[in-house]
Amino acid sequence: MDSSLSASTTMLTCSSKLHHYPPRSFRFLSFSLPIFRKLGICPKFLSKSPNLTVRSSSSITAKPSWEFQKKGRGKEQDNKLRALREIFTRPGVNVDAYIIPSQDAHQSEFIAECYMRRAYISGFTGSAGTAVVTKDKAALWTDGRYFLQAEKQLNSSWDLMRAGNMGVPTPSQWLNTVLAPGCKIGIDPFLFSSDAAKEFKEDISKGNHELVFLYDFNLVDEIWKESRPNPPKEPIRLHDLKYAGVNVSSKLSCLRSELRNAGASAIVISMLDEIAWLLNLRGNDIRHSPVMYAYLVVEIDGAKLFVDDTKVTPEVMEHLTNAGIELRAYESILSEIESLAAKGANLWLDTSSVNAAIVNAYESACYKYPWDSATKSRKKRTANLDSNGQSGGPCAVYKSSPVSLSKAVKNDAELEGMRNCHLRDAAALAQFWAWLEDEIQRDVVLTEVEVADKLLEFRSHQDGFLDTSFDTISGSGANGAIIHYKPESDSCSTVDGKKLFLLDSGGQYIDGTTDITRTVHFGEPSARERECFTRVLQGHIALDQAVFPENTPGFVLDAFARSSLWKVGLDYRHGTGHGVGAALNVHEGPHSISFRFGNITPLLTGMIVSNEPGYYEDHHFGIRIENLLYVKEEDTPNRFGGIGYLGFEKLTFVPIQTNLVDISLLSVAEVEWLNSYHLQVWEKVSPLLDGSARQWLWNNTQPITKL
Repeated sequence: MDSSLSASTTMLTCSSKLHHYPPRSFRFLSFSLPIFRKLGICPKFLSKSPNLTVRSSSSITAKPSWEFQKKGRGKEQDNKLRALREIFTRPGVNVDAYIIPSQDAHQSEFIAECYMRRAYISGFTGSAGTAVVTKDKAALWTDGRYFLQAEKQLNSSWDLMRAGNMGVPTPSQWLNTVLAPGCKIGIDPFLFSSDAAKEFKEDISKGNHELVFLYDFNLVDEIWKESRPNPPKEPIRLHDLKYAGVNVSSKLSCLRSELRNAGASAIVISMLDEIAWLLNLRGNDIRHSPVMYAYLVVEIDGAKLFVDDTKVTPEVMEHLTNAGIELRAYESILSEIESLAAKGANLWLDTSSVNAAIVNAYESACYKYPWDSATKSRKKRTANLDSNGQSGGPCAVYKSSPVSLSKAVKNDAELEGMRNCHLRDAAALAQFWAWLEDEIQRDVVLTEVEVADKLLEFRSHQDGFLDTSFDTISGSGANGAIIHYKPESDSCSTVDGKKLFLLDSGGQYIDGTTDITRTVHFGEPSARERECFTRVLQGHIALDQAVFPENTPGFVLDAFARSSLWKVGLDYRHGTGHGVGAALNVHEGPHSISFRFGNITPLLTGMIVSNEPGYYEDHHFGIRIENLLYVKEEDTPNRFGGIGYLGFEKLTFVPIQTNLVDISLLSVAEVEWLNSYHLQVWEKVSPLLDGSARQWLWNNTQPITKL
């Protein structure tokens, strides 16, 4: 996104009493910029991955994946690609290329198995990536977190495009290069945000290509056929008010006030975590994410939830009825959008997240009815509404969803739940690490998968545990350098006591969500490993201690975490911090801490963010230290310019291994931070432990001394 964009914040003060929490416990805040949801990222096709920036495209070259695979493995003919290409020439299709993104119809990072089309066609299972298939070529784009994984998983039919590297084109640039002018490029409009589709259409027009929306069916589904998994059917559950903090009626009342202020009479919400948060519901349609597949349309005088009604229990039905919410079939969303236009509704559309099929359905329907021709442009507009919230003709209000930011600013009940679940999670981790160290010392052979499974076992014994919050990253030695490594039982490594071991994991609890990374060595680390670990720790400490003015966007703080690495010419290929939901998605926006300065969403009191600097030497080792923090007000002695200052409070309390620390590199203040942190860990977590786990915690929270 253009860094010249400025953010404008609108805070809604709702007149109704919101449960028994103070005013900060719930508010709708709107930003004029698109939503950034994963580590400060808003790219064209990787809505959860880094921006595909091309520094030089005058000479476009990229190494194919087969150059990184074993010699003797020739270019293979991929049966799936052949079957897909055969569909290109069908009547009603007639395309020269097809694009398969990672997302479902809701721009989700994690998706149900039946929607993992890109993984099915390419074999690459990372959560971020875009596959592009022409009649004679296939290429896959992914970001730096997944380069090594993609090298391993793609076969010789695919070219790996390392997005963001020098000279690597975007998908549109590549298509403009490899296709003759005048080709047709097909997409499933349900799988692209309206903004992404519009931008792509503009980009390929430079090659005189046409973007074709294929509404009737998805081409990958056509070849997947009977082997495609069935859609999820798990029941929806209520999210208790003691954890949610604000009831549904109050949330909807505030949202409707926001609609009136914006000149809208209805809003369509498609992000699954926004729907779950707004309705105080949770689902089980997607592994790791407690959400259900649905759309929500909220009008001034009503609301409709578009969902498979077989998932709606009597208890949930009563909950929805009491909140004035009607049920509609999931598949009927487009007809409802057209009906809204027919009755003159001004529809609030967040085009950065709502899919192109919905936006196009509304915009096309608007042309059927009398309305001011000036509104046919894509500019924001405030309409004049009558007492029923209707205007003389339908028009769209193009703004970011107000639910996203309100969800990100946690209320007191949500923060309390997050604090509580993190302590239980810390107890499980202490039990796990005590067990693992003992096993390694006894020379027990354990695979990375066995270790991850054991951690799940310890977590599952904690009250309120529901699921992991993402696939556990359990990486020994070189596998730790694969930033989003997922061990598989048939190919993973054993945990080597003489190498660094990186464990990034998290849990979904009834009252909150956790995400933590620790890197350890069970033997004697090398001087190089100690130095790299210590510099990562220094960055972690620097960000944890940061104090900054109100309205500071996260990218301003990113350098705090990298500075110590930069001093010796080191860095890492991912953002430093992402938002985390309260008993919701482990990755949420709109805020982040990242070097990508396009995300100018300010960090606000009550937001939760990860602090996870790292360092990775490809094919050797990986290091990452991650805690979750929440933003709090700081009582500074001065308030320059009359504004307040903010800082962070820790949620995560698990020891950081001092065996890996080069104390000579730490300042006295940094040593004091580490000792103070470990004292807090002991005081908060030890009451939850006994036996060997308690002894392990004691051993690993002892103070260190700088000579």
